[in-house]
Amino acid sequence: MPKSYEQESIGLLKSILRDSEVKVESFQPHNFDDYPELTTNQLALFGALSPFPQHLGDFEGEVVKVIDGDTIAVQWQERNFPTKVRFINVAAAELGEGGENSKDWLKKRLLGTMVEIKLNLKKRTGKYGRILGRVFQGGMDVGLESALYGNVEVIA
Repeated sequence: MPKSYEQESIGLLKSILRDSEVKVESFQPHNFDDYPELTTNQLALFGALSPFPQHLGDFEGEVVKVIDGDTIAVQWQERNFPTKVRFINVAAAELGEGGENSKDWLKKRLLGTMVEIKLNLKKRTGKYGRILGRVFQGGMDVGLESALYGNVEVIA
């Protein structure tokens, strides 16, 4: 004897409930303390859960720290902690492998100044959870300026 519409609906709902329980059990919360920046894909899952605003577009802030020759920390007015920004399209030598010169140049050039960050909208964060973008100060692309002085290599 064929199932009634009501029985089919109940069966479908039970199946959905079972599937959602499996998904909820396998759900791993995001570690916002260690990785405050969400990847583009993570924004859909965790964006509403973020305890602080996410960078969804270009922004301005003060450079409060130079981490190395291609990474800075920028204080954004929407947060109470600095945002790490990795320059895109350039790469500095690692610290201990000659990268000290590019870090020193970047400190002299940017520390304490206001910068504009142009986000890479296709890939907003890198593998270490840093924002990826071009850094402008006084209308100049600082990554390309650093390359002109031989501090970093231009990469594709």
